[in-house]
Formats: sequence, C-alpha cells, structure tokens
Amino acid sequence: MNIKQKIQAQISEIVLSLYQLKDINLDVQENKTDFEGDFTVVIFPLVKQLKKNPELLGEEIGEALANAVSYISSFKVVKGFLNLSLKSEAFIKALDFADQNFDTIEPKNQTVMVEYSSPNTNKPLHLGHIRNILLGYSVSQILQEAGYKVIKTQIVNDRGIHICKSMLAWEKFGNGETPEQTDTKGDKFVGNYYVKFDQEYKKEIKQLEAEGLSEEDAKKQAPLFRQAQKMLLDWEQGDETVRTLWEKMNQWVYSGFNQTYKRLGVDFDQIQYESNTYILGKDLIQEGLKKGVFFTKEDGSVWCDLSDEGLDEKLLLRGDGTSVYMTQDLGTAVERFKDNDIQQLIYTVGNEQDYHFQVLFKILKKLGYAWADHLYHLSYGMVELPNGKMKSREGTVVDADDLMQEMYITAKEKAQELGKLENLSEEDKEKSYEIVGLGALKYFILKVDPKKKMLFNPEESIDFNGNTGPFIQYTYARIQSLLEKAGYQKQDLPKVLDINAYERGLIMQLCNFKAVVQKASESLSPAHLANYIYDLVKAYNSFYQNNPILNQEDLLLRQFRLELSVLTSRTIRRSLSLLGIGVVNRM
Repeated sequence: MNIKQKIQAQISEIVLSLYQLKDINLDVQENKTDFEGDFTVVIFPLVKQLKKNPELLGEEIGEALANAVSYISSFKVVKGFLNLSLKSEAFIKALDFADQNFDTIEPKNQTVMVEYSSPNTNKPLHLGHIRNILLGYSVSQILQEAGYKVIKTQIVNDRGIHICKSMLAWEKFGNGETPEQTDTKGDKFVGNYYVKFDQEYKKEIKQLEAEGLSEEDAKKQAPLFRQAQKMLLDWEQGDETVRTLWEKMNQWVYSGFNQTYKRLGVDFDQIQYESNTYILGKDLIQEGLKKGVFFTKEDGSVWCDLSDEGLDEKLLLRGDGTSVYMTQDLGTAVERFKDNDIQQLIYTVGNEQDYHFQVLFKILKKLGYAWADHLYHLSYGMVELPNGKMKSREGTVVDADDLMQEMYITAKEKAQELGKLENLSEEDKEKSYEIVGLGALKYFILKVDPKKKMLFNPEESIDFNGNTGPFIQYTYARIQSLLEKAGYQKQDLPKVLDINAYERGLIMQLCNFKAVVQKASESLSPAHLANYIYDLVKAYNSFYQNNPILNQEDLLLRQFRLELSVLTSRTIRRSLSLLGIGVVNRM
C-alpha cells in the first residue's frame, strides 16, 4: 500500500467514525510541485450526503486525520479541497518499504492463458501482427508481475483454403525451388507463392469474364480456385501427397516465424495447431446436434441459431463437410480448458473480430461449458503508417522483419547523428542500436490504449526527446553513468532527513509502481505502465536538474539522492522489461 492508498484508507475510517458513512472513498490526488501540500482530498462528494459546508467538513476531517496518524505535518482547507502536508519521514519510510519489497510478488493462485500472434502459414508476419504480439506478450508479463501464473500460447492456422493456395502455386510454378536455394526466409518464400496464386487467379478471372461469365461466376469457376478447393478436400481426407507437401511448406514457414519471434524477443509456452483442433471442433458439432443446440440445413451444412441472443445464425460446418474458423476455435477452447488448470483465457485479436468472439463465447455457453464466462477478447484497434515508407508488396502490407530492420537502421543513424555511443566497441554499438531501435518500436505501440486505432510513425518513435522509448532508455543510461561516477555502494536510508518537493514527487512516483502494475493487469492495458514510466522519468529529470548529487557536500543527502536514483533505475528497468523492452548502460 503506497502513501496515497494509506491516506485513502485512513480517511474512509474517519468518515465512518465521524459521519457513519460506509464505503466512502474520497478522491486523493497527488499535488504537483507548484501546489501547496503533498496531497489534496476532494471533499465535495460528502457535501451532498451530509448537507454541510465543505470548509467545515474539510476542517473536521483534517483535524481527525492529524490526530489519527503521526505523519501529517499540517493541513489547509481551500474551498472544497483539503490540502495535506506530510512529514519527510513519511516519504522516507515509504521509499524504504518500496525498496525492500520491490521484488515481492503476492501470488494470486490463479492461472491465466493468453493467446497472441496466431498467424496463418501462408505469409510472413506483418505490422498488424506486431501490435498483436507485443500487446499479448506484455499483458502476459504484467499479469505475472501482478501475481498470476500465465501460460502464453498461440494457435497456428496451418490449414484451410489460404494455405492450399500457396501450396498449389508452389506445386505449379515453383520448379522445386526451396528457401535455401533462393536465400529467402521461409515464411517470406511461402508468402511469395501466396501472392503468385493471387496474380495467376486474377488472370484466369479476367479470361473467364472475357468469355462472358459474370465476375462472381468467374471467381468460382476459375481452374486455380477449383484446384485449391480440391486440394483442401484431399488434405482433409488424408491424401499422402498433399499432406507431405503441406508438412514441408509449413516447416519452412515455422523456421521463418521463429526468427521473427526471436528478434522481437517474445516466446510461447504452448502452441496449438488448427490441423489438430479442427477435428475436435467437428466432434463438438456432433455433440451440439445431439443436444439440439445446432441444426442442419438442406445442403447438409450445420448452423447455430443465436437470434435469441440478439445475433444471427452462424455457420459451423459447410455442406461438403469442411470446417470454418469457428469450428476450430470451439475445439481449441475446449482442449485448452481440458488440458490446463486455467481460470481465464484471453484472446488477443483485432477488433475486426469482435463479432466472431461474441458468437464463440455464446455457443460455448449454449453447449454447457461453465468456463465460457471466463473467456475474454482483448480487442485492439488497427495500426497504420502515415505514408508509404517500408510498405512491401502491392503497397498494402508492412512486413514485420522489414519494419524491425528499418527501426534498427533508424536508431543507428540517429545515434551517429547525435554523437551517442561513440566510446563503445563496434559489438556493443550494434547491440545498442538493436535494443534502442526495437525499444522505440515497442514503446510507441504499447503506450497507446489497445482499444484505439493507432498511427505508427517510425521517425517520431525513435526521437530521443518526449514520450518515446529512447528518451526513457537515455534516462536509465544517465543514471548508470551517475552511479558509476559516484562509486555508489548500497547503504541504509536515513531515518530523519528534510527532503524537498522534487524528492517527494519522485518518491510518490516510485511508490506507485505496484499499483500501476495492478491497474494494468486489471485493464489488460500496457499503456498504463508505459505512460507511468514516462511520468517517472519526467519526475526523475526534474529531481536531477534541481538537486546536486555528485557535488552535494552533505554526505547523508548525497547518499539519499543516490539511493533515489538506484530505485528509479530499477523501476525503469523492470517496467520496460514488462513491455518487452531492454535497456543500455550507455547512450
């Protein structure tokens, strides 16, 4: 419990004692350095209930608070606001508590599974995947920091008509070439054939239209499309030739994905494959038909009627017996709860799939699974670029690998332009460019509320000033340099010391770390943590600029300010790590 939370709890007790009002939580605000006092209590919510003058209420509560606790040095009522000034010892004690308990995590005794990434094996990862992956990974890290056990997972969409399209294109136009022969990353290699299919398919459509068919009929009757459909049926029937080709091309893709994940610094505890779970989904369809939850149409297709839920009818199985995404997701969800002791399952998926997950959760509930109430769709907005820079094929897709490389190059150019990292070895410089470049990418994406659509600006993200990853990493490096110059050695904090507003403000920020982690875990929003780090860094820079440290003659005060710097650097490092971002000791 930080200082603010202690004051809130104490005031709730006082309100109960003085006015017999339960569950009253008056807003307690941290004051800026140019305001009188350290905290302000907003009295107005009590005025309506008690019909008393706000100044009188403030005086009564302030007096009671000053008598109840020893850390209040003075209070002042200004209209409906109670301003509280605390003794320095309250802040030192709070700082010491935060320092001693920094690595303490209270276990929640609950396990949460977080799904993210979940790509198709017919193309490489792109910018949209990056927001998904960074968001899911960071949420997993934050939940762990908040005391939950976390299982990080993905479902690989490794089957279906899209995968058959790239397979068919390679079979027809690939001449047996491999990623190794063409020196192409595996996922990009297969993705190129997905593009090739689309190009050849469009040619066939145009030819059929020229022969008099409508566009809709041409799309259905194009030979390539029909061959892809047949390949999907052959795959589902276990055709050995098709399955062998499928396994070979998927391995190329997995190799490429793993390279991307490694560079992005993310991992998974479990991986499910649609090629396995869609079968489980088909079994569920039969179960649902027996229970009367689903129904069959004349063409043999299976549906679920959700009109009583304010939704429409949902296709679960096509007339030819092939499955749809919903079939797979039903099977995957059941398997996950069967194989793992989890209390919640979080799906990190873009907001264009909001309706899909509404339907999925309601169908599972209709099937009688009680845990359907513990499914959550972490819906996020799309990410776009301000211009065409770094756009790959057809000008529509931003390749994840290209974007990471561009961020590395931009960080390198920026560092060289500013004259940073000049004294490092070439190896250390390269590591720093990578950490700063990817840190800029990750921070820029994660500082935005997940629900909002965002515009990713590479140039803006790499700026060494403002609310950016490099600015925060630079502050961390500055503290490391300071500690090195000071010859810092750990010492106990002083019991008595008069501290100023800048030190108090920084201490309040440091003591808020665990509360912010808790808030971020409850809202599943790394943006709370990202913006907390920025506020912490701003508070530290204000403290640093207004307080001598190395030249401070009072050795007790000098040591205290070094201890403040140490806890700040630890908090920055831990907070950034929860966002999947690294730090450098010199910049």
